[in-house]
Amino acid sequence: MASESETPPTVVSEQEKMESVSDGPQKVEAESEKQPDKPDKATDPGGQGDVNQNQTESSSSGTSENTNAASDTKMEEVEFKLIYKKQKYDVSFAMDNTIKQLKEHVETLTGVPAAMQKIMFKGLAKDECTLRDLKVTKGSKIMVVGSTLNDVLSMGKPSAKELEAEAKTAAAATKESLSKQKDHKKVLDKYGKPDDCIPGHKTREPLPHQPIAGMYNKSGGKVRLTFKLELDQVWIGTKERTDKIPMSSIKAIVSEAIAGHEEYHMLGIQLGPTEASRYWIYWVPAQYVEAIKETVLGMDLAGGESGPNFPALTSTLKYKRKR
Repeated sequence: MASESETPPTVVSEQEKMESVSDGPQKVEAESEKQPDKPDKATDPGGQGDVNQNQTESSSSGTSENTNAASDTKMEEVEFKLIYKKQKYDVSFAMDNTIKQLKEHVETLTGVPAAMQKIMFKGLAKDECTLRDLKVTKGSKIMVVGSTLNDVLSMGKPSAKELEAEAKTAAAATKESLSKQKDHKKVLDKYGKPDDCIPGHKTREPLPHQPIAGMYNKSGGKVRLTFKLELDQVWIGTKERTDKIPMSSIKAIVSEAIAGHEEYHMLGIQLGPTEASRYWIYWVPAQYVEAIKETVLGMDLAGGESGPNFPALTSTLKYKRKR
């Protein structure tokens, strides 16, 4: 028989069980919302997670600054004066842009097609060079030489008769060297080698800063050549006068070494549409011949038909201006 002092067992209904189960997760979630996250010292001793995060942010910031610095270097520009004929333009251009890109910009300023331009800075600047390569600095002066399409189209064309006469002259010229042809030989024999001519040699050099003198023309008159790049002109000076010839009007240049004196050339500057308009100059130092053609006609003749020993050639070398 059961004792009266024994405590009867507690009876839990099914409803109470369900309420107890459903209240458990809610209490845990509520407690977790009240308590802020704390770093687990076991997995992150000494708060290394915060340090690593700061280092990552610092590294990201440094990378961003380096990227901006590199971008600034690429976009570095230089201000200089661009001179075309008598006009001056203030230009700001990227240091790492090429001369070819500069020509495209110049075309928008002057109307001179890029293919017909010569950019002069300490000599003829090549298309692949950058302004940095040429060491262009603030305030530098860069010359532009060339003709607009309107200038080219306005030049007169030779008649059929003139072309026929030129063809006959050219055919006759191929039979013998220029210096041995009757007219030229007569001039050379009559006036001989000038006493004041510049020493010539079989090399290639850029144009000198001073005029080229010590030469004479077909009538024996003393001649000097001055190259005015800022005006796009060649000045042919004699005792009587100085003719200022636009480079764009020169159609071709013919040259040939003088027989027996290959360190000097005779040079024909064609001022009109036919060979009859050639202005002949004798005893031009051979080292300057290619530079004259390159400057006037805008052609890079290095390694061209004439080769490294161009003064020794006896055939006529003729270069025409590109249009």
